[in-house]
Amino acid sequence: MKIHWKRLIICILIPLSIGSIAAIITRGGSETFSAIDKPPLSPPGWLFPVMWTILYILMGIASYLVMNSSKPHGSAAAFYMIQLVFNFFWPIIFFNFELYLISFIWLVLLWILILITMILFSKISKPAAWLLLPYLLWVAFAGYLNFGIYIMN
Repeated sequence: MKIHWKRLIICILIPLSIGSIAAIITRGGSETFSAIDKPPLSPPGWLFPVMWTILYILMGIASYLVMNSSKPHGSAAAFYMIQLVFNFFWPIIFFNFELYLISFIWLVLLWILILITMILFSKISKPAAWLLLPYLLWVAFAGYLNFGIYIMN
């Protein structure tokens, strides 16, 4: 399969840009996170931007595989974009508004949207669906952290 580098780079830049904009909006998030009580297994704050960067790159590659396919991908692309919107707003709800229960519910909805996106991607490209698995698992872990923070704070 020939790689269309411009399309691949655009597909990677879309989630990276969305994550970067959310990070700028929630600039004080790391201070908030370090100040609140957290459940066991909470990773250090520096790990989050590293993980999200990796996950956004994997998401971009997955979307490229789907968009580059000759199979119809309209609903898969739509769910991918919807989950990106949910992804964008979660840190704002959590860090800026400190609405921990609402952000947990939002995260559950995001997890469901990721799962649906994976299922739709799998019908077009199995590797694309597998590339979203770390994202699904990380959001599940984030749900554990988010709910623990809600309970403890």
